[in-house]
Amino acid sequence: MKSLELLVEKIILSSRWILVVFYLGLVAALAVYALSFALKFWKVAQGVFTLGESEMILAMLGLIDAALVASLIVMVMISGYENFVSRFDETEADVSFLGKLDAGSLKIKVASSIVAISSIHLLQIFLNAAQYDDRHLMWYTIIHIAFVVSAVMLGWLERIMAKTKAEKHEE
Repeated sequence: MKSLELLVEKIILSSRWILVVFYLGLVAALAVYALSFALKFWKVAQGVFTLGESEMILAMLGLIDAALVASLIVMVMISGYENFVSRFDETEADVSFLGKLDAGSLKIKVASSIVAISSIHLLQIFLNAAQYDDRHLMWYTIIHIAFVVSAVMLGWLERIMAKTKAEKHEE
């Protein structure tokens, strides 16, 4: 019976390597998104002398939004791989720029990135407010507030958990 238990545990533990497929898919998605970014940038560069100030601001916000989304993808790929699959070999890969993210810290960083992306999207909407009716503007704002509240709550819960963990270690 013990050998069956060990086999099941080995299979479950090894199944984490299936996640690699998802992370490689994110690498491919990032490459496709980089092409999309290059196309957006090219359109902005072509219109540098013809776009008005508000159109240029909207275009720049679009590029910033794309950079934030790409950074979010990288953060999820690297942290997720390190947390759930395998540690990077320190001699070959320096990922110290991310710090050591546990699952809780990763959730907070992802939530913060989503709030930043949502903020930029909402700013783009407000700069084009004439194209939206009041009902849509209200819902976009409510959705953004929901993201903000969720991020604050995640941070608050993580702080409580860290405090509880620290108190247990002191005992």
